[in-house]
Amino acid sequence: QVQLVESGGGSVQAGESLRLSCTAPGFFYNSCVMDWYRQPAGKQLEWVSSFSSDGGTRYSGSVKGRVTVFGDKHSDTVFLQMNSLKPEDTAMYTCKLSPDGGYCYGVAPSGYWGQGTQVTVSP
Repeated sequence: QVQLVESGGGSVQAGESLRLSCTAPGFFYNSCVMDWYRQPAGKQLEWVSSFSSDGGTRYSGSVKGRVTVFGDKHSDTVFLQMNSLKPEDTAMYTCKLSPDGGYCYGVAPSGYWGQGTQVTVSP
């Protein structure tokens, strides 16, 4: 079973940056997409961005221009670089691995979630 390891969350002030990471050994040798979601306390889950093992990227309108998603083949890691952070970016951020039209570790179409990492942005 694939193991997702997330890291990079923390507490920062508005305007600062954070880089989140989600590592999945062999990611680039499978046909997968890594989605990033966030959920503020007491609010709904929101899709943020995605990175495909073939290098494709997508962003939600709420973060476009402030967030960059990219991958590193050497470390099998997908990164979410977040700049110009705002208090409204405060949330639990979680990566999710899903098949992207091909074999992806045998993961079900519903995907496989990481453990989540908290991002807190103070004014």
